[in-house]
Formats: sequence, structure tokens, C-alpha cells
Amino acid sequence: MTEIDARLREDVHELGELLGETIRVHLGDEFLQRVERIRLGAKQGRKTDQAAHDTLLAALHDLPDDQLLPVCRAFNQFLNLANIAEQYHRIRRRRADEPLSFEERCISELLQRLKDAGHDADSIVRHVGELDIELVLTAHPTEVTRRTLIQKYDAIAMALARRDHDDLSQLERDEVRADLARLISEAWYTDEIRRTRPTPVDEAKWGFAVIEHSLWQALPRFLRRLDDDLYNATGQRLDSRAVPVSIASWMGGDRDGNPNVTHTVTREVLLLGRWMAADLYLRDIEGLANQLSMQSASDAIIELTGPVDEPYRALLKQLRERLQATREWAAAAVKQDTQPSAAVLQHIDELRQPLELCRDSLLEQGMTLTANGPLLDTLRRVNAFGLGLVRLDIRQDAQRHCDALSELTKHLKLGDYAQWDERERCDFLLTELHNPRPLLPPNWQPSSEVAEVLDTCRVVATQPREMLGSYVISMASSPSDVLAVKLLLKEVGVAWPMRVAPLFETLDDLNNAAPAIDALLALEAYRSLVGDEQEVMIGYSDSAKDAGTLAAGWAQYRAQEALVAVCRERGVRLRLFHGRGGTVGRGGAPAHMAILSQPPGSVQGQFRVTEQGEMIRFKYGLPDIAVQSLQLYVSAVLEATLLPPPAPEPAWRDLMESLAARSVEVYRGVVRDEPQFVEYFRQATPEQELARLPLGSRPAKRRSQGGIETLRAIPWIFAWTQTRLMLPAWLGAGQALRESMDAGEQDQLRAMMRDWPFFLARVEMLEMVLAKADGGIARFYEERLADPTLWPLGEQLRNSLEQAMDVILALRQTDRLLAHNPALGESVAIRNPYTDPLHLLQAELLGRTRAQGESIDPDLERALLVTVAGIAAGMRNTG
Repeated sequence: MTEIDARLREDVHELGELLGETIRVHLGDEFLQRVERIRLGAKQGRKTDQAAHDTLLAALHDLPDDQLLPVCRAFNQFLNLANIAEQYHRIRRRRADEPLSFEERCISELLQRLKDAGHDADSIVRHVGELDIELVLTAHPTEVTRRTLIQKYDAIAMALARRDHDDLSQLERDEVRADLARLISEAWYTDEIRRTRPTPVDEAKWGFAVIEHSLWQALPRFLRRLDDDLYNATGQRLDSRAVPVSIASWMGGDRDGNPNVTHTVTREVLLLGRWMAADLYLRDIEGLANQLSMQSASDAIIELTGPVDEPYRALLKQLRERLQATREWAAAAVKQDTQPSAAVLQHIDELRQPLELCRDSLLEQGMTLTANGPLLDTLRRVNAFGLGLVRLDIRQDAQRHCDALSELTKHLKLGDYAQWDERERCDFLLTELHNPRPLLPPNWQPSSEVAEVLDTCRVVATQPREMLGSYVISMASSPSDVLAVKLLLKEVGVAWPMRVAPLFETLDDLNNAAPAIDALLALEAYRSLVGDEQEVMIGYSDSAKDAGTLAAGWAQYRAQEALVAVCRERGVRLRLFHGRGGTVGRGGAPAHMAILSQPPGSVQGQFRVTEQGEMIRFKYGLPDIAVQSLQLYVSAVLEATLLPPPAPEPAWRDLMESLAARSVEVYRGVVRDEPQFVEYFRQATPEQELARLPLGSRPAKRRSQGGIETLRAIPWIFAWTQTRLMLPAWLGAGQALRESMDAGEQDQLRAMMRDWPFFLARVEMLEMVLAKADGGIARFYEERLADPTLWPLGEQLRNSLEQAMDVILALRQTDRLLAHNPALGESVAIRNPYTDPLHLLQAELLGRTRAQGESIDPDLERALLVTVAGIAAGMRNTG
């Protein structure tokens, strides 16, 4: 295996050494030696030293209850420190003889390839300027680390950066080491896991913090690099109003199955976003006021400020006063409903115009360097973050809208909307959408559930248009689902055409997505309301839970192809919204690969995608990492638009169809039809405990009763990841591929890998998750926790896992997983000596806490949560 970079290994070693010293000071030499014996036992066990493995198991089993928590914390902390070192390694200073990373050169190389392919400079500049990439931050129950600790981790990364200079004196090196030691000590003595379940507002604040501490700096830096790359390739600059990347959020707006997200919460989150945005802009304006002390200004500015000595400062003072008024109003309105004064900013142009006047004036006066300095950065922030920092999406289940209209029509003596067929519903909805008289009776007292739906729409109606993103309808299946939302929004006073995006989630819904959208767009009365653009969300999580990843991936691909064709026929621009998670089982994949594996014609300069929980921290938690992530997104979307992948050959489609059909048959044969499966899942994984732990604001189930079908996709994936069986990501796919190869189709499969990015992405994602899977660890959970009558099923599942590994090795024609990606393979391997003990400790803790019944020792439950967090840190993409 390729050796990990020596500098990274050195950083990991030093951080571990400093952590060990902190533990020794706190708990003594004997405890530290015990932790080291456990680590070495895990490392030797990985080398198939059965005696060392047995010794490790005995040592863990004999740990007294009062030592379980500190041992778990030690391994959890080390994994977090290893993550910090690895994350920093991606952005560390490069020596003169080192090549630039792919993330740093991807855009410049793509622009050259576009020119080589015949795209002229004007076309390239236009397409770059029209890019519309929206990253939608979503709350995630597997992100359990407290913000306080995340800030300390960021400080550790910054200390590593300070040391990353060859010319530091010994004194300077000693100072950095002292800072690292202090920060690691602070992290050790800080409670790393929150004690109470976060509220939706807490989750939104976490999202705002990522923007404040990272994306606020990263986005203008990224745009400067993009501007330079574009200029070097074409001789033209990026327009100052171009917004290739913007940020939206579901935190505080996603009420699907989460009773904790109410209209009051949504309103509070919107106001907090207004407050935070105003506060950040004020910091920018203070800096600009100090910088722009010049006297010569344009007539347009003098007209606004009068003949003053420092016209730029005078103009910025006016803007500062309006931002202060906005911040004060938002703070007051959170506590009680307060009407904004005339000074409160209500439209982005009110914020942008004074800044543009300053820049235009500076350019006119020949002060180009000043015009394109921090002032341009602030302008670009205004364009990207707007008045509210993020555009908030609203998500609600289609049934809730149906229930609201059913209750309303019965009150009005019009019949029961819920009992009408689709044509009756559409006729009624379209008639009312174009009817100028109100439909809602002023004296109507709806049920609390219906009142909540209407109150949410009223919150939307009170907001500036640019504060909101899309209204996403979960479990959508027909045109009436979209029309129902349109009507409810109209009736409460939403005067602007909010985007309404049906979300197609299950396998059947994905297969029906294009016919449903075609029927919707065929309604002329609907088109007159929305114009020529339609957003559609593709659900990755629930389709994978429903059918397995291979069949779901193919259904998603075909649904996108069909939607592209329908919208092209109807003359409508399709905006696809990808509901991807962090794991393979939820559609996760490296962003660049995922985008380039989409069907040709499905991107077209637009890409909307969810970014979730711990993946937000890994991809955007540090400014330099965030810049790299943004560059990957822009290069991939631009390439998919101008150099789209080829369409699959008919024979490949036929083979993919048969693979998908066989994989879903195998997957459902286990998950739905195996009578012992649900009981095995609940006993051999921490599924029951995950629902009880304070991991996120949303319940683990959509309904309190029922089996696997009611479980949310995140805990479904998370539970299997914690035991390393990783079942949802490979079940069905391995057997389908094996049977295909046994039928002599290996050459065609390899041709598909070589020439079809979609299929290559499926194989590479499968290989990555198999490299992280471990049947031996899954067996340990089973033997410690599950009834022996369930063990044969576990053995069957592990055999299927081995079969999946073997078929990928055969397909890739290699003898080890990730041979083509040694850095990732080494990254997985270096964590195993620290994740292995956490898995074994978690199984031990599950056994002990389950034996305690309802009277669980809080320290043991705390230790269990620490193992959950540690394994999440070690696996990197968990939910």
C-alpha cells in the first residue's frame, strides 16, 4: 500500500502524542498505558494476530464501568485529531517541487480543454457567468460534535498552518507546539457531546456558524481565483454580479416528519438569518469605511452625499445606519412581532446599490486596485448571501396539503377533496388559482394540523422574496400535489411565484416522475402561473432504502433522462435538485464524480444539491477547504454543461436494466421478505439506541409504529455504518454483478466502466464502501447482542458481503480494494486501530445498557454516544 505522506504522518503522530500527554496528566500513567495496550491490540488484530485480538477483547470486556467513558473519549479524540491533520494536509503549503492538487488546477485545466474543444472566449465567459449552483445546507443527526469543540478543532488546524514554514525559528516552533498542547488539553476537558437534543433553531445556528467562520471568507476568495483563471484563459473578467454559487438551507424549514419545526421556528430562523447577515455586513462596512478615505468621487455619489470631504465614507455611513437598524429590528422581532421601520433593508438592491456606486466611482476615478479589493469581495458576498445569509427552503409532506384542502372543502360544503380523483382535484385547484376572490373563510377555525400548514405559508408571505428558496413537496406523485401548494400560498397572500418542487423519492415515484411533470406542464393554466422553468427534486435516500443503491441509482438516472426529454418538448428549463446524503447508501459520492456521471443534458449550467451534517464540516469547515470544494463544483458543472458525458449505448442500458432488476429483487428479498431481518437489525445494530440519543431535532421515524419502511433513511444507514456491515450500500448489487460476470458479461461491464461515467461512479462508490466494511466487526456485534437464533442470518449477510468484495476485485482486475486510490485506502487503514476499539466498546456498552433495561446508567449512555461520535469521525461519511 502506498505510504501516507510523511508530513501528514508526522502531524498525526504529534497530535496523538500531545493528546496522550494530556490524558496522562488527567488520569495517570496506568490509564494511558491501558489505552495504548488497547490500541496496539487492535493494530495487531488487524494483522490477523488472533492472540492479540483475544487479549484485546478480554481487556475491553474487563473494563470497569467507570473507565469505559474515558477510554471511549480517548479514541474518539484521537480520530478527530487525525481528521484535522488529514483535512489540513489537503490545504497545506506546497513545496516548489510539488504539483498543484487537482482541486487547485481543475478550473484552469478545464478552461483550456474547453478552448481546445472549440468553445470561443465569449461563449466560455457567458457560460461561467450564468452558472447557477446552489448548495442547500441540511441538518443531520450524525453531526453530533458541539460547535464549541469544532471551533477548537479549527484552531488546531490554524496552528498547524502557522507551523507549516521551513524558516521558523526553534522558538516559533516551540510556541506552536505549546498552542497545540493547550488546544488539545482544552478539547479533552470539554464535554464533546451535547447533553440535550438540539432544537431546529440550534441546527440553523450551526449552519450559520459554518458561513460566518468559513464560507464568508471562502466565497470571495474562490471568486477571485475563478476570475483570474477566466482572465488567463479568455482575457475577460467575471461580471461583478455573477453568482456561480449561492447558499440555501433546510435548517428550520424542513418540517417533513419533524413536528419540532413549526411556523414559529421558521420565522425565528429567518429573523436570525437577517440578524447574522446584517452583523457580518456591518463588519465589512466598518473595514471599507476605514479604507475608502479618498476625496475624488463620481457625480452620482456627490449627488447623494453632498459636497463632503470624504464622500465614500459618508455614503457608507448611511448604509451602516440601515444595517444597524436591520440588525436591531431582527433581534427585537425574534422576541416579539415587531414591524420593521423604513430604515430596515427589505431588498437586496438597497444593500447592493451603494456599494456598486462606490466601485463604479473608484473605477471612473482610475482607482482600479481599490475598486477591485475588499469592496468587490463585499459586493460578491451581497450577491451570494443576500439579506438573509441563506435562502430558506420549506419542505412539507404532500399529505399535509391534501388534508388541509380536504378539511377546507368539507367546511365549504364542496365535498371531500381527499376523495376526488386527480382530474377533479386539478380542475378545482386551477379554477381557484385563477379566481380573484379569496377561498379561505375569515371565520374558519381549522384543526391545529391544518392551521400549522397555513401559518407556515403566512410566514412565507411576510418575507422578502429573496429570503426564500423552494417549497419542496415530499412524497409527491401527481400534478395536484404541486397545484395544492400553489393554491395554499396564493390564499395566504404570497404574491410572487415561489418555486414549488415536487420530490420524487421511492422507486415507483421516480419511475412516474416524468409522466407526472408532463401532465403538470400540459396544463396551460399552470404554465401561465409559473412561466418556463420547473424545479424537480430527485430523492436519493428513500429510493435507496426502498430498492437498494444500484436499482435506485439507475432509477434516478432514467428519471432525469425522462424529465430532460419532457421539459425539452414542453419548452421548459428544468432545474434538477439532487437530494444526496453523505454516504453511498444515500446517494453520496465525491461531488466532481457525481456531477460528471449525471445524464447528458441534465445539468445545463444549473445544479442544486443538499449538503448534510458532518459533510458540511468536512467540505466547508475551513476556508481553504471550502475554496477547493467550490472549485470542484464549478468545474464539474461547467464541464457537464459544455462537455457532457456520452449517452449509454443501447446494450449497456439493457444490461443496466437487468442488473437493477436483479439487485432490487435480492435487496427486497432480504429487507422485506426475510422474516428475521427486522429483529436482526434491531438486535445486532444500535438502531434502538440511536432513536433515543440526542442526535438531532427530527424523530428517527416518520411514524411511531411500523417497521423498516417507517424508519428514516439516515438512521437506517447510520446504524449499519456503526457496525461496519454497511449493508444498504451493497446488498443486491454484489449478487447482481456476480451473476452478470458468471454469464460471461465481464467484458461488457468493463467497457461500461471505461466509457460510461455513470457506471464507473456506481462501481467506485461500491468499492469505497466495501473498503470500509468489516464482516468481523459486524460478527462481534451480532455475537454480543443478538439472539443465537439470528446468527445464521448474520452469517448469510456476511457471506453476501464477501461475495460483493470478490466481484468488485474481479471486475477491477486487482487483488485489493482501492488499489487505484491508494491515498483513500491508506486513510481508511490508518484509522482502523482507533475505530476498531470503539466498535468493540460500543458493542460492549450496548450489551451492558440493554441489560439495565429502563434504568440506564447515564455515564454508560454517555460513553455509548461518544462511541457513536468516534465511529462517525473515523468513517467520515456516516449518514
